[in-house]
Amino acid sequence: MTGISTRFQVDTAANGKQVLSVAGEWTVWTVALVEEKLRNTKIAYDAILDVSALEKIDTSGAYLIDRALGALEGIDDPIEIRGEHPTIERLLGKVRKASPAAPPDPIHPPGFIALLDRAGHGAVNAWQELLGLLSFIGETMATLGRLAANPRRIRWKSVVAIMEEAGLDALPIVCFLSFFIGLVIAFIGANLLAMFNASVFTVELVGIGMLREFGAVLTAILLAGRTDSAFTAQIGAMKMRQEIDAMRTIGLDPMEALVAPRLIALVLMTPLLTFAATISRIGGGLIAAWTAMNISPQMFISRFQEVVPPQHFWVGIAKAPVFALVVAMIGCRQGMLVEGDVVSLGRRTTSAVVQAIFMVIALDAMFAVLYYMLNV
Repeated sequence: MTGISTRFQVDTAANGKQVLSVAGEWTVWTVALVEEKLRNTKIAYDAILDVSALEKIDTSGAYLIDRALGALEGIDDPIEIRGEHPTIERLLGKVRKASPAAPPDPIHPPGFIALLDRAGHGAVNAWQELLGLLSFIGETMATLGRLAANPRRIRWKSVVAIMEEAGLDALPIVCFLSFFIGLVIAFIGANLLAMFNASVFTVELVGIGMLREFGAVLTAILLAGRTDSAFTAQIGAMKMRQEIDAMRTIGLDPMEALVAPRLIALVLMTPLLTFAATISRIGGGLIAAWTAMNISPQMFISRFQEVVPPQHFWVGIAKAPVFALVVAMIGCRQGMLVEGDVVSLGRRTTSAVVQAIFMVIALDAMFAVLYYMLNV
């Protein structure tokens, strides 16, 4: 027992049930006297409530009693009341009705069923994501069509600024990484070819591989990690600050003001970055052939001109604008899907990078099949 006018006592009835006896005033002004002690007292959910000595009670007191009897833990059985009080039953009913129900215990299916469940949810989410991407592609193509019909609506200042940010600023890191990628690939290839006394074919490996495949693909992957995430973060931050809603309010189309300049800038700059990255990779391959296989730079360049047809260069460059278009659209779409919190921004940025890299590799495989069928 505790308090002066607010008190309780737990006894055991003849039938073995616990009896919670409450007395005095149980109102918002007095329940603090017994709240902590009542919370620490173990009372069975089927205990009998004795209100014979209860004088006054409000919803605060009814809530405390209801919680002590386990009603807030999912027990819906009616409380057995002993004694008479004019409001206790009505207040307990209101409190129990207004209190949130406890969530049911989670059901843990067997491991194989859980695996199938996750696979099914993943397939549905992937399908919905694909439909959303196709819808955004259609909206983007419609926007580009309107801009092509009226080029004066293109925001060339934004295009040039994004070309500098996404292209020129990315040139050093792209060339630096490309040089070492070409160096590593040529070095490993030269060592393998040396086992068959075919070291001279290192030039073909570097030339055809870099011009036809690695040049465009690796550049697009680097852009997916650097530029694509930047697009998502920029547009997502604007979405969080409700700037995009403000643009729509004043009559500006976010597709024309935000998405189209980024698409145009990346499509224009990616072939140039691919060209610079290809030269850097070939330079790395030349250094590797010179140091590892003693193939002089003059011999490397001469044989490169003899055995590597120019068509491989154009095959690789032709893929660059397509990769740029897909990377830019994925980044802009994920930015548009950002919600009003930072967690959503991080999740969408990660999704943009993963989806862009996946689409680049998938498109490269489709290009390889197409070129094979065309005998290019």
